[in-house]
Amino acid sequence: MRVRTDNPAVAADRASDTDRERALAKLSDGFAAGRLTHETFIHRIEQALRARANAELRGLVADLVPRPTRIGVACRRALRSADRWLRGWPPSLPLPTGSQLRFTIGREYACDMTLTDLTVSRWHASLERGPDGWLLADLGSTNGTRVNGWRVTSPSVVRAGDLVSFGCATYVLADRRR
Repeated sequence: MRVRTDNPAVAADRASDTDRERALAKLSDGFAAGRLTHETFIHRIEQALRARANAELRGLVADLVPRPTRIGVACRRALRSADRWLRGWPPSLPLPTGSQLRFTIGREYACDMTLTDLTVSRWHASLERGPDGWLLADLGSTNGTRVNGWRVTSPSVVRAGDLVSFGCATYVLADRRR
């Protein structure tokens, strides 16, 4: 059944791509500020992408209070660091060093990076050096791979500081110090 948009009341209530992008940005800010858990963030992102009306989008971000604008950047960073420390920010996963071009990630001991979480597939994902840095690809895992909350469907560029999830195992990518 198609909804007619020539009715002004229906057209005004329908969520546009711009409305959806605004809601997604608010959700991302709320997650980055530590006001949403990873599971809640993922759930709300999926709901926002399926939302058809502005009321649905408003309901997804209603509890996210806007960040004060008078706090300086250094103060915001300090607050974010303290919040992450108190909440137990995900552990870091160092990016590989050396000349090897491809690394596998999974539960299998033959993988280059072995993760012991049961939601991680035996051969879950791969990291490849590309011209723009590291590329993360899902290897057909059961529970999926995500970068900053977005499901990886094709090789995605990742860098230090990105939040990556393999199944329910979440890590922050970090540069390995030599």
